[in-house]
Amino acid sequence: MLKLHYHPSDASLMPHILLEELGVPFALQLVDRARNAQKSAAYLKLNPNGLIPVLEDGTLVVYETPAILLHLSDTHPQARLVPDIGTSQRAQCYQWMVWLSNTLQATLVQYFYAERYVDAAGVADFRARTEARIAPMLDQLEAQLQSSAGPWLLGTDYSAADCMAFVLCCWTRNFARPANSLPALGAYLARMRQRPAVQRAAATEQLPETFFTR
Repeated sequence: MLKLHYHPSDASLMPHILLEELGVPFALQLVDRARNAQKSAAYLKLNPNGLIPVLEDGTLVVYETPAILLHLSDTHPQARLVPDIGTSQRAQCYQWMVWLSNTLQATLVQYFYAERYVDAAGVADFRARTEARIAPMLDQLEAQLQSSAGPWLLGTDYSAADCMAFVLCCWTRNFARPANSLPALGAYLARMRQRPAVQRAAATEQLPETFFTR
């Protein structure tokens, strides 16, 4: 059985939502961050980077969120959560998933863990500057949704990229200008919240209403 190592509201929520979309049997294994379990010897055998999530698929172990999402989508093609290989739509899916991970998520990590990058006296200023850097990234998502031919990030078809975009946008909820304050993004996030898979994952992780909106 598939096993997802997760922590509530972390990046693991992205594959958790996708697993709910697939409707296949899976198990959740909580990684207790309060006890720094992601740095334990047992967990580091799964992911030497000590980061969440990790997916176990039989003897296969996969880490890095986009890789997990793509693996699950490719091994369950009937769900059509990624476009066909070799198509321009597949290239766009790769582009947005990599951008969401390497650009938006990476910058959000800097915001939330500012103390890793500057000393205590500089944290507030660093966070303010980082939030300012994230603003045009949200504008980029807004423009994509406005120009797409349908209600989802890639257009008419819901995809694994939507699992990523939704969670990362929720992480901006306490910004001065959060994702849900932009018209297209706000409507998009509301649509995402109506998906049964999102509701099931949120209920399982016991996410409060404040996770979605300030």
